[in-house]
Amino acid sequence: MRFNLYYFYWAAFLFITEVYIAIFINDNLIRPYGGDFLVVILIYAFIRAFFKYSMIQTAAGVLLFSFLIEILQHFRLVEVLGLESYPLARTVIGTSFSWEDFMAYSLGIAAALAAEKFVGPRLKEQHNMSIKQ
Repeated sequence: MRFNLYYFYWAAFLFITEVYIAIFINDNLIRPYGGDFLVVILIYAFIRAFFKYSMIQTAAGVLLFSFLIEILQHFRLVEVLGLESYPLARTVIGTSFSWEDFMAYSLGIAAALAAEKFVGPRLKEQHNMSIKQ
């Protein structure tokens, strides 16, 4: 275990963004697909904030986890667990299966890996320099 402030900042920012989407946006694009796109990046950043797994291990684990949750939605996990009257459970676990969500999750993980490769090194370097000063 370790703590990485860079990833923690990203996870916190994405969590706030997800809450904003859940509360204030009710459309047919951003809420269903943008939220799924961002949630895998949020989970990825959260895991990287506290654990020293490689980018690929983390990305693969998050993607498999998100696929598993989507499959469990197909089998109505919330209802099976008797949680259908709990809005938080319905929001976090989800209640509707969609093939398009697999694409949103995959694109989100691809974006996280692209950001790590092309943007991350420069941002991490700037962050480390500002901490040392």
